[in-house]
Amino acid sequence: MPVSRELELFGNHLILGISGTKLSDDDKRALSELKPVGVIFFAKNFIDGVPYQVWLASFQELIDQIREYAERDSMFMTLDHEGGRVVRTPLPITRFPYAALLRSQAREVAKATARELKSLGINVSWSPAADIYSNPHNPVIGPRAFGNTPETAAKGALAYYLGLQDSGILGCAKHFPGHGDTSTDSHFELPVLNLTVQDLRDRELIPFKALIDAQIPLIMTTHILFPQIDPDVPATISQPILKNILRDELGFEGVVVSDDLDMKAISDRFTQSGTVARAFNAGCDLFILSRNINSSSLERTYYMAGDFADALSNGNLKKEVVTAARQRIENLLAQTPQYIVHALDKATLLQHAELAIACSFP
Repeated sequence: MPVSRELELFGNHLILGISGTKLSDDDKRALSELKPVGVIFFAKNFIDGVPYQVWLASFQELIDQIREYAERDSMFMTLDHEGGRVVRTPLPITRFPYAALLRSQAREVAKATARELKSLGINVSWSPAADIYSNPHNPVIGPRAFGNTPETAAKGALAYYLGLQDSGILGCAKHFPGHGDTSTDSHFELPVLNLTVQDLRDRELIPFKALIDAQIPLIMTTHILFPQIDPDVPATISQPILKNILRDELGFEGVVVSDDLDMKAISDRFTQSGTVARAFNAGCDLFILSRNINSSSLERTYYMAGDFADALSNGNLKKEVVTAARQRIENLLAQTPQYIVHALDKATLLQHAELAIACSFP
């Protein structure tokens, strides 16, 4: 196992999941040894079925403990919070509908959502989805996309991102270079899309380009194999996709973050020596390990930290590559507000509930 300093170096590139509503001994150890730059929350981190003030106080205590054990004042506090079925928080946080139903109200919904996220101490929303709902048999995207054409998807995703930005929450475009045309779910298996680079340019890349032009700070990769572009590895660790297309062709200069590495489509690859170096060299800066899907994910997290240290020592991963990735992350973190948990008043929540209902009526 690498020395503590090497573990912390990997923590600069890690978004880690927490096991429950209180820190377990494993949580405390991982936070103190790895010192992740951010955490990702799920429903398991909120007490459900109790009054608002009760679960909010519990969540405040959890956040305070995370900062204490990680020894970080500034962190990315993150949440998947798209609306529809992708909502982790208890009531009275508003249950906005799927992106497909937001239409002209996308920016207003995002502003309201951001206000609620700030009240939870959250500063990063893993949204909007920039995918296009082009395959009606897609089991994982569907109405999470803002539209079934490049134009409608781009318009809705851009409006939503701008709404988050209006209210002080960082947005993230996902799932690059596009998850909308798959017929399988990357949580359970590796999807394969036989699209060429030109196919992507004609459709999938259009919403991402609109968001890059608007200077979205984060883009999340997808665990999909595109054999006509890179027959060897999924997009998350593909240099032709992340460096050649995202960085060089589209000109994205922000932080590239992996989708959850606990997902079955990719999890086994990150138990293989050299994979972390390959991901960095491809252009990935930040890695999510949610501990929400796979019970062995903490062991995988430590394995990845060791693989990272080995790659640095044996030369498979150049220090300048890691330094550039870390600089992108640190630059973004320096601009990221750190919010204090606080209760919202009933009038605000009622207003947001009315907005959610209005979205459900064409």
